[in-house]
Amino acid sequence: MGLLWGKRCQKCSVGCPPTYAGVKWNKEDAMSDSKEWATLSPEEFTQLQKYIDYTNKKVQDVLQEFYGEGALSRHLQGDSIDFEGFKLFLKTYLEAEEISDELCRHLFMSFQTTAGQDKTEPTAQSAPGFVCVNDVSCYFSLLEGGRPEDKLEFTFKLYDKDGNGLLDSSEVDRIITQMMRVAEYLEWDVTELKPILQEMMREIDYDGSGTVSLSEWLRGGATTVPLLVLLGLEATMKDDGQHLWRLKHFNRPVYCNVCETLLLGLRKQGLRCTFCKFTVHERCARKAPPSCISTYAKSRRDTSVQAHVWVRGGCDGNKCDRCQKKIKSFQSLTGITCAWCHQTIHDECLPFMSSTCDCGILRDHILPPSAIYPVVLERQNSQKNGVCGTPSEEPAQPFTTPEGQALRIIPVPDTHPLLVFVNPKSGGKQGERVLRKFQYLLNPRQVYNLLKGGPGPGLNFFRDVPDFRILVCGGDGTVGWILDAIDKANLPTRPPVAVLPLGTGNDLARCLRWGGGYDGENLVKILKDIEASNILQMDRWSVQVMPDNPEEKGDPVPYEIINNYFSIGVDASIAHRFHVMREKYPEKFNSRMKNKLWYFEFATSETIFATCKKLKECVSVECCGQPLDLSGALSGVAILNIPSMHGGSNLWGETKRPLGEAAARSTAGGAAQPQVITDAETLKNCVQDLSDLRMEVVGLEGVIEMGQIYTGLKSAGKRLAKCSEIMLRTFKHLPMQIDGEPWMQAPCTIKITHKNQAPMLIAPPPRSSSFFGLKKGPQEP
Repeated sequence: MGLLWGKRCQKCSVGCPPTYAGVKWNKEDAMSDSKEWATLSPEEFTQLQKYIDYTNKKVQDVLQEFYGEGALSRHLQGDSIDFEGFKLFLKTYLEAEEISDELCRHLFMSFQTTAGQDKTEPTAQSAPGFVCVNDVSCYFSLLEGGRPEDKLEFTFKLYDKDGNGLLDSSEVDRIITQMMRVAEYLEWDVTELKPILQEMMREIDYDGSGTVSLSEWLRGGATTVPLLVLLGLEATMKDDGQHLWRLKHFNRPVYCNVCETLLLGLRKQGLRCTFCKFTVHERCARKAPPSCISTYAKSRRDTSVQAHVWVRGGCDGNKCDRCQKKIKSFQSLTGITCAWCHQTIHDECLPFMSSTCDCGILRDHILPPSAIYPVVLERQNSQKNGVCGTPSEEPAQPFTTPEGQALRIIPVPDTHPLLVFVNPKSGGKQGERVLRKFQYLLNPRQVYNLLKGGPGPGLNFFRDVPDFRILVCGGDGTVGWILDAIDKANLPTRPPVAVLPLGTGNDLARCLRWGGGYDGENLVKILKDIEASNILQMDRWSVQVMPDNPEEKGDPVPYEIINNYFSIGVDASIAHRFHVMREKYPEKFNSRMKNKLWYFEFATSETIFATCKKLKECVSVECCGQPLDLSGALSGVAILNIPSMHGGSNLWGETKRPLGEAAARSTAGGAAQPQVITDAETLKNCVQDLSDLRMEVVGLEGVIEMGQIYTGLKSAGKRLAKCSEIMLRTFKHLPMQIDGEPWMQAPCTIKITHKNQAPMLIAPPPRSSSFFGLKKGPQEP
């Protein structure tokens, strides 16, 4: 007997989804349910997701506060909480001091559990009714990160109050209701999802007992691909050859690779594999062949030749790479594409293609499966053949096969395999999209999500690979994280690093010609630029902060290394106020335009109140033992390693020679630079260089001067020194920042010395876009 899905639950007023066993479901019911659930606007749901992205709390941690002697237990009545308790739940879970009352009211309404209650909005003072704390917990657990299996188990245990490991149909209905609600907000077409969940509910009661056990619930969820995608299906590289599905809306006609019929609906919704772009209806996902691309050779014998891996469909409108004729659509799957070299051809051209794949135009970057093989299997075979050997002292490999065999890389000769690190949180949703695109363009084993294990596994996997390069997709903070990890990894050879800038700022990426931000450019072009790039050795500096009173509590120092710049005073004050406000109200900083407006507001108030004026009275600076003269109306001091700050400002001034030349050429007669230069006339002829083992010290008069430099109305700040070592002493609490990360520092002594040099990849110069080729390009840093 199947579970009935659709009875109105006696415990809640939310209409449970329709039954499939003997009761017909119709479109009007779905629309009614949709209207009842859609109490949050798309903007409010996006705002809610922003909160969840920032919080470090888990639902199960907050849930404990409602039971026993927990801080929120007084708001719990039975299994329900009132509006005040609901607001406290949100503030505790989302770690936010203030949350919009309108958002709280709308979200509270969606969980309203009093039968027959009218839908007038509750007020903050007196919210009628209660909401079920389990429904609330279930809903948020579906939205937060984690494995789908863990989410299924957590939601099951939420409603298994007696702990007997069984749920009845009404309790399962309530879990499915929350899943459907989340699907609505995530822009799923629930008319496609509902029949799939109906089928799941028919099959989930395997023993026909009328109740569902935990094992039945997990088994049913684990075999329902769309449900797993909804819960946040993630790739596990041990499961080689399995599809990684994601929901996708298509803006043109697309056909299912299983049933070969058109994806219907207003948004043409379907599931697509990130690795091979195999596309299916949601209902066809279970029928899809499990085989996807293989990311490694199954034995050393298979490492000699890489074969094409052809996937049908999705080629209409493209040119055939063999015959150069257009691939026309005939209302069916059209053409075939190789998942490795990405050539598209007609079906009839396949017999004329070589069976060997050379990985196409990205050959220099790709690690084909034939370049990776299991080493434990090789060692086991050697032992079986009577070959004796000493145990390997290799570091633990981050990737293994399902049998637990470690993998080794044998790169293709004359190539530079690319190791890609992506910070998905950088640049809003940009990071997630870039992660998926690189997983398709390259071998998925080359692409790492930094939120899952950090850079360590990738660096260990590539440890013995000669001539490999690294691409960091993120902001300046992410680049600093990777450079620090490379220091600690103690690699045989330090790899050069390129940057794909995500988000705002990105001063280092600007200096290396990778641009100030990613705007959806073709990643193939960016990869070709990396192939044509040159190596530049970039200085890096150690920072030692020694508080005058070690027992005095203050903000932690964000970094111990300077890659870009260090500053103290006016600009750090603005950055610190911006940082504090964003931590307190993350929902107010969800776009570039809003961020710039906030910066403008803080800069304006800093202009009025001048919190860092007369800096010379509270700061002293020594360069290689020589004290600097901070006389004048200075409100800030910046110590520069690169010629970009504040998202593109060159505080030192224009550079008149190519980046990376010998620093000695900037001095008369080519003599080596002295350890410190403080003479004003000599400083006028000094230029910046990322590789000269020197820092530049600049004085800032205030916010207005910073704005003039940024807009080009003023060429530079006040040049104070160029030196190889700096000592600063502060005599009161002052705002400071390192590479854009601000903090408030108590009186202290700060020592800055040279640490090392890191090889960075500088992009080829941009081509002029003017007719005569005379258009002035970006200023050389």
